[in-house]
Amino acid sequence: MNYFSGKIIWITGASSGIGEKVALQLARQKAILILSSYDKAELEVVKNKCTSLGAECTSLVFDLQFPDQVSDAAKNVLGQFKKIDMLFNIAGLSQRALVQDTPLEIDRKIMEINYFGAIALTKAVLPGMIAQKSGHIVAVSSIAGKFGFPLRSAYSAAKHAIYGFFETLRFEMASHNVNVTIACPGRVQTN
Repeated sequence: MNYFSGKIIWITGASSGIGEKVALQLARQKAILILSSYDKAELEVVKNKCTSLGAECTSLVFDLQFPDQVSDAAKNVLGQFKKIDMLFNIAGLSQRALVQDTPLEIDRKIMEINYFGAIALTKAVLPGMIAQKSGHIVAVSSIAGKFGFPLRSAYSAAKHAIYGFFETLRFEMASHNVNVTIACPGRVQTN
């Protein structure tokens, strides 16, 4: 039996890019998957691919930019599954514009999706992981979360925030046997 077999794993951003690839890899390992995205049609495509690989899958459509939807999604998932073994915070929104050309509402939207959405879900599943004395939280930051890049001010700021939050969480969760991983990929070709 492999490490992921039978584990209940929640993946945000599962409808494309890194999230889709992670979902397909975990499906091959027979994980129990909760796939989330705001894109219902694409999420259903990924769910069908995972199911065809033999994984048990549930899909849940919601938008991380709306705190009420995040809260409802967490209540739904925890009500149905009772526990989460792993949470992959992958969903995110990018940006390509100069600082002076980026309206403040775009900065706020990117921060809401890329940062606040991830920490809201993390805070929702964390009490269960602490109680069960096991769990793993993965946060996808970016190389832009370590260094600023031209045309990526809001994205870079949100990914810096992800790094700071989850690095702190890693230290705080060590005594609870809850692991935290921060991934900082470089450029990725995705939607």
